[in-house]
Amino acid sequence: MSADDAYDGNHITQWLLHSDSLEDFLQTLADAALELSRIEGVGVTLQRDGRPVTVVSAGPTAPKLDEKQYGQDDGPCLQSLRTDEEIAVPDMERESRWGDYPAYAVSCGIRSSLSLPIAADTHTAGALNLYAAPPHAFAHVDLAALRSLAARATGGIALAQRITDAQEFADQVRAAMQSRSVIDQALGVIMGQRRCTADEAFGILRSASQHRNIKLRDLCVELITNLTGRPPTTPDLRPGP
Repeated sequence: MSADDAYDGNHITQWLLHSDSLEDFLQTLADAALELSRIEGVGVTLQRDGRPVTVVSAGPTAPKLDEKQYGQDDGPCLQSLRTDEEIAVPDMERESRWGDYPAYAVSCGIRSSLSLPIAADTHTAGALNLYAAPPHAFAHVDLAALRSLAARATGGIALAQRITDAQEFADQVRAAMQSRSVIDQALGVIMGQRRCTADEAFGILRSASQHRNIKLRDLCVELITNLTGRPPTTPDLRPGP
């Protein structure tokens, strides 16, 4: 993969279109970062609700190095996602930060690393973590291309969140409209029985709901079910095929 590919927005769009999930898309990015930088391992860490997880990785070294940092709640990848800054480690043997993590990395055959923040402007913090065997390995890597990949990861995560948020909103609207339909059916029943207006019928239902400490919709479902012998029908508001 060339640096031009990493910058190509159309190329990334094709990845999104051919990915079945956010995980598939991030895996494609991790594989691309590994190929681009010619290093030993790449991992993508995401944190939500305070818990970091390696969601995808490429190469054998990233998962165990990530887990070591999670276990001690400190390390370059966690620092990157928490500060929204690039964290470079030129040589683990000369590194004094993060407790015994640098020594552990050396024992795993890793002398240098680079963590790039991703998803800083979303609800999900994260980092793209790259691990290399030789010291100063990232002095000879196209950092602009890697930063482009990190930016694309951020875009993919933001898009996935927007889709999820939109779906949740649509579900809430659909539930509200279905509840309204049930309430309208119950209002019709009360208006027919009491020969009253819609406002008066609504007042009767609301008083009964408060008196019995039951949700208005549940009260209406109960009323219609008792009257007809079956639950009320609700419109199918799901989008068509």
